[in-house]
Amino acid sequence: MKKQRIIGMFDSGVGGLTVMKEILDHIADVRIIYVGDTARVPYGNRTLEELTRFGEEILTFLISQGAEVIVAACNTSSATALPVLRERFDIPLIGMIEPGARLAVESTKEGRIGLIATEATVRSKAYASAVSKALAKGLLPQDKKLRTAWQHGEQPIVLVKAQACPLFVPLVEAGLSNSAEARGIARTYLEPIAQAEVDTVILGCTHYPFLTPVLREVLGHQVVFVDPALAVVEELQELLYRLDVRDAADTSAVVQSNWRVRYFVSGDPGLFRQVGNTLLHEPIAEVQRISWGE
Repeated sequence: MKKQRIIGMFDSGVGGLTVMKEILDHIADVRIIYVGDTARVPYGNRTLEELTRFGEEILTFLISQGAEVIVAACNTSSATALPVLRERFDIPLIGMIEPGARLAVESTKEGRIGLIATEATVRSKAYASAVSKALAKGLLPQDKKLRTAWQHGEQPIVLVKAQACPLFVPLVEAGLSNSAEARGIARTYLEPIAQAEVDTVILGCTHYPFLTPVLREVLGHQVVFVDPALAVVEELQELLYRLDVRDAADTSAVVQSNWRVRYFVSGDPGLFRQVGNTLLHEPIAEVQRISWGE
């Protein structure tokens, strides 16, 4: 019998639920321990030192709960603290940046990629670097015309505009992702993206997919919105396959559990459950509170 893998996931709040949903929809035989650091949301204005400390506390907790792989379902942490955390923890860590950049390169048709993200993610320039690295490694767009033009040096593929959207996370955390307020703020934030004439936009924060209907209203249906969660699922599938191959000779008993997800938050469990239920359109039965000793 195949072993049920335990996946640890964390985000500053409810945003990582977008990634969690994709994992549950596409990967069987996994259980997820989800940590929402809601007492310290948003992460977008935090320093590298703070984000690294938060990550160390959360990873230590997830490992203590039996996590075998950890998904940093937070673009801000992925863009800033993840390289440090990879050096300090001996556990497979998957971030959002590289998978998202690869998906954007594959998806663009005009070679003009935009990014909306938190202030920290934009400031890090991690996505621009990841797009360049993906191209340097030979990744090409699926669009044949653009692929040929790129190969002949006739058309660049580049992240042309990055826009910080600091109020998006609080809107989602407050359950206002489909409100008039969200639409007004989106029009202001997305004007520079529209002026840059991008054809593809990376949703560089896991909260932002909940805003997709509003984003489409503002930018139009001709723009492709890239959710890095889809590429994270593919990377996780490959990693889990390697773990299964590694452990194939393990004849110890496989323990099957009847739970699929366990939720932990550092803030108000009731608020997380209320907003999470609305966003997921399905009930979150129980949310436990954890403290980082602050």
